[in-house]
Amino acid sequence: MSTNQIEAKEAEFHDSWASQEDIDDISFQKAFQPFTAPENSEILRWMGNLKGQKILELGAGLGEASLFFASQGAKVTATDISPGMLEVVRQRAQKVGVHVDLQVVSANGLTGIADNSFDMVYAANLLHHVNIEQCVQEAHRVLKPGGTAYFWDPLQYNPVINIYRRIATQVRTSDEHPLRKIDIQSIRRQFSEVELKHYWLSAMVVFLKFVIIDRHNPNKVRYWKKILSDYEDLKWLRFFHQIDQILFSLIPPIKWWAWNVTIRAKK
Repeated sequence: MSTNQIEAKEAEFHDSWASQEDIDDISFQKAFQPFTAPENSEILRWMGNLKGQKILELGAGLGEASLFFASQGAKVTATDISPGMLEVVRQRAQKVGVHVDLQVVSANGLTGIADNSFDMVYAANLLHHVNIEQCVQEAHRVLKPGGTAYFWDPLQYNPVINIYRRIATQVRTSDEHPLRKIDIQSIRRQFSEVELKHYWLSAMVVFLKFVIIDRHNPNKVRYWKKILSDYEDLKWLRFFHQIDQILFSLIPPIKWWAWNVTIRAKK
């Protein structure tokens, strides 16, 4: 399919998803909990004080990150290809009393967003939906000199996760393409400094809990959302995250079997 066809399909899928969401059930705090969202916890550590910072979120989705950043005093612009998703963000921002600027635009081409205009760019679970090289180029373009982009996305190499992907076809789009090593190299070519942190290897035991014990159908339940919502019952994940970091330190090649990679890329 052409880029336009893929983007139209993505917008339709996410508009449909947005129409099924209850805005009262969307908690932006849950997206930054340490045991169930270690990627965002690491990114917050990297970001530091957000007060007054201009942040552009690419692929904002339901807006958890944009709302969180705004609640911390940042000046946030949330973008998405899906008008439906951004309408959810607008309603949720109004309800919780924060301001977020909204713009319907593709991350493959940030039309109307000026060069060198943001201190930070943030994108979660976006790169595997877009043309990675184009998106990364655009993120680099709109960052101020010395600004930083923060990405986190799934990797393609874990065979267990790939089985899940083949099963969970109703909660994913068919054009998704988890990150490869060559994609990381593309990011390194664009930015002057790039740091990676990997998450979820032994911690993916939570998937077995969802499948075997809880009997959650992967085509009806988005497991990543379930991880966030069940925070209070999943604090035992801290132990597995600690094991993972030890394993990644002792045996670096197995980092590529992690579920997600978090990326800090400085312009």
